[in-house]
Amino acid sequence: MPRILVIRFSSIGDILLTSPVVRALNKQLGAEVHFLTKAKFHQLVKFNPHIQQVHFLTDSLSAIIGELQGFNFDYVVDLHKNYRSRMVIRALKAPHFSFDKLNLEKWLMVNLNINRLSGQHLVDRYFQGLSGLGVQPDKEGLEFFFEEEFSTLPEIIELPDKYFALALGAAHPTKQMPESLIRKIITSLPGKIALLGGQQEISLGEVLEESYPDKVINCAGKTSLLQSARVIQACQVIITPDTGMMHMAVALKKPVVVVWGNTIPDFGMFPYYPGHPEKFVNVEVPGLNCRPCSKLGKTSCPKGHFDCMNKIEVMEITQAVNTLINLPAQ
Repeated sequence: MPRILVIRFSSIGDILLTSPVVRALNKQLGAEVHFLTKAKFHQLVKFNPHIQQVHFLTDSLSAIIGELQGFNFDYVVDLHKNYRSRMVIRALKAPHFSFDKLNLEKWLMVNLNINRLSGQHLVDRYFQGLSGLGVQPDKEGLEFFFEEEFSTLPEIIELPDKYFALALGAAHPTKQMPESLIRKIITSLPGKIALLGGQQEISLGEVLEESYPDKVINCAGKTSLLQSARVIQACQVIITPDTGMMHMAVALKKPVVVVWGNTIPDFGMFPYYPGHPEKFVNVEVPGLNCRPCSKLGKTSCPKGHFDCMNKIEVMEITQAVNTLINLPAQ
């Protein structure tokens, strides 16, 4: 049984996107899989049955390297590919595998609007990088495991039998839906909408709850990561920008409407639903020569107009929701 270390330090979506890889390593190779990540993300992998041990990166890289050296790994799979992961690989002195981050292709697209991106999903690029190990994608998609006892909702949150979920936040402001668009979505959709967000979205959640008390279930800043997963798991459809909640919804097999801002699906981070493209709808403004303005995101629109979000038609979102609601059960 080979012992394999998988490295992905952050963040929510990126860690969930590693789940097909760890499943393949464990099931196809019979490997003992170890996972190295930041401590604050441990809940994303803690209950995964395909991971036998989780290791946490804290402030001391040398400390975690010392811990890992005692395991004599047969292989290291680097799915982060940065300075710290390279330091770990160098110290462990085990054969290692990684993937193509397409930095040149992304630079050309962002800076010169030259598209040499294949549109291939990041997960499939992971598996290309692991071809030497003989593992293949199994078409089962993403996975997220959590135990019910850790996801019980606070008493102040009461969810109806049927509702939509909407992710308020994103890692970067240019990925986030503007309040004006969110208000249009709330008023255009029938039924209740659960608002998801962290501490930064508390104020927005409260404002929207006050404006639409009969429509909004405000969970922003009130739920933990696992509690948010519980809200997503029970919703009919989630509407989300390009953010970790999108990938969490996919891992929980929920229909997803993705509202794209400054980033683009061609970067390879769209919902990973192999064999089931009907499970998600991308909503974006076509033909903007200023998009993408970054491969990740920015604090504000460089042009000042934020057309990539402000020109989104809410009718496209409501039509997408209606289409996804009517999907046959799988």
